[in-house]
Amino acid sequence: MVIAGLFLKANEVRMVSLSGTRESHELVAPKINKLALNKNPSREEVSQFAAEVKAYCSEHQVDQIVMNRRASKGQGAGGAGTFLMEGVILATTSISVDLVHPATVRATDKRTVTLKDLKPKTVDLGKAYDLAFELLN
Repeated sequence: MVIAGLFLKANEVRMVSLSGTRESHELVAPKINKLALNKNPSREEVSQFAAEVKAYCSEHQVDQIVMNRRASKGQGAGGAGTFLMEGVILATTSISVDLVHPATVRATDKRTVTLKDLKPKTVDLGKAYDLAFELLN
């Protein structure tokens, strides 16, 4: 089963795909992808973004998508960009999508940090990796 972790931040989405188990997993896509959507996108740009997400999932045979749950209020609450990207992905994909709270990811990280040898060094890619790792068995 291939799981794609999509980390939404501002107007960008970072994607990391994993397969296997928590104890023995591998990166599915050797090249890590980043997609962006303009702050005030046109209908065509939104359609292009949706097509790029679908193409990524098809190319890497993704079975499930997991995204970061946006904060609904307070400091760091999800902005318009993440709201739009989340809506487009939820509305256009035929793949199962789960939303994971950042606190859940932090708790899992504390328990399983020794299993995350393949975690990318950059922060945003690391968060996308953590999201995908969350749904590995």
